Amino acid sequence: VQLQAFGGGLVQAGGSLRLSCAASNPTFSSYVMGWFRQAPGEEREFVATISRGGTTTAYAGSVKGRFTISRDNAKNTVYLQMNSLKPEDTAVYYCAAGFAPSFNLTLYDYWGQGTEVTVSS
Repeated sequence: VQLQAFGGGLVQAGGSLRLSCAASNPTFSSYVMGWFRQAPGEEREFVATISRGGTTTAYAGSVKGRFTISRDNAKNTVYLQMNSLKPEDTAVYYCAAGFAPSFNLTLYDYWGQGTEVTVSS
């Protein structure tokens, strides 16, 4: 499956952005979806994951309460609504598809190209 993430940009601290990730595969609903991010000089880290039907979600502690992951299986798209953004949220954000819900990036089989988010103070 091919994934394309978009929606990144430059935003001031406290602002919001919504990232989208569109999948090419019509069996999108069979995949668990996740969002990860990688800041300059840092390892890629888990942000959020959502189950196939969208009923179960999980978040990294650093974003819980500020970010919301959702999906629209009819549109083959997963979203990441990011509110109350902080400078430490600055990173390239990647969407990923897998078969088991996990914070472990090695369990995701397909990755988008990433979209850059910069939060200014």
